[in-house]
Amino acid sequence: MEAIILAGGLGTRLRQVVPDWPKPMAPVAGRPFLEILLTMLSRKGFKRAVLSLGFMPDKIIDHFGESYSGIELVYEVESQPLGTGGAIRASLTRCLSDHVFIFNGDTYLDVEVEPLEALWRANRSPIIVVREVPDTARFGRVELSEDRIHQFLEKGSPGPGLINAGCYVVPRELLDDFPLGQPFSLETDFFTKYVDQIKFDGFVTKGRFIDIGVPDDYALAQTELAGL
Repeated sequence: MEAIILAGGLGTRLRQVVPDWPKPMAPVAGRPFLEILLTMLSRKGFKRAVLSLGFMPDKIIDHFGESYSGIELVYEVESQPLGTGGAIRASLTRCLSDHVFIFNGDTYLDVEVEPLEALWRANRSPIIVVREVPDTARFGRVELSEDRIHQFLEKGSPGPGLINAGCYVVPRELLDDFPLGQPFSLETDFFTKYVDQIKFDGFVTKGRFIDIGVPDDYALAQTELAGL
């Protein structure tokens, strides 16, 4: 299996904690977070990963080199900020498989890979992984019916519900209609815009979910992810 890891963000919310490193390299329980993420993916059977880099890319490339924990690493470095969509569009050109898993480089999501892969093989439709949380206000809400995504609601909707967990399974040609090198948002310029035209499957994960880009969750990760 093959993955894209989005690891190019500036990490402004964590800048006071890790001022001299890209966010995915923030120390968690004594290790760079990206080490923990790649170790998890290796255990789940991934053999190749494209790392989408932007801010301080050399610090990640120099640390990991050509492979880590049995995963071949390929780097796609953006010369200007491309947003989530532009970064994924560029990274998909470096992929070899007909479908690719996408992960955020600042989020630990212990997703159930085998049933997720099975869902892809059954329908071959783009999959958005969602997770139930006690309060969706910080994230935005996803409306799911009969395993299909029907609506995305902006941040600010309080109460329990489903959120976009920042993990996807997509065909390699998914974004071919978007020009290379042009910034755009996967969430607003693609998912929200085309939700009524393209069938997006929803996969509800129960895996552990920690977004280290939020200072409170970053502090929680120090104990929750220790020993992984």
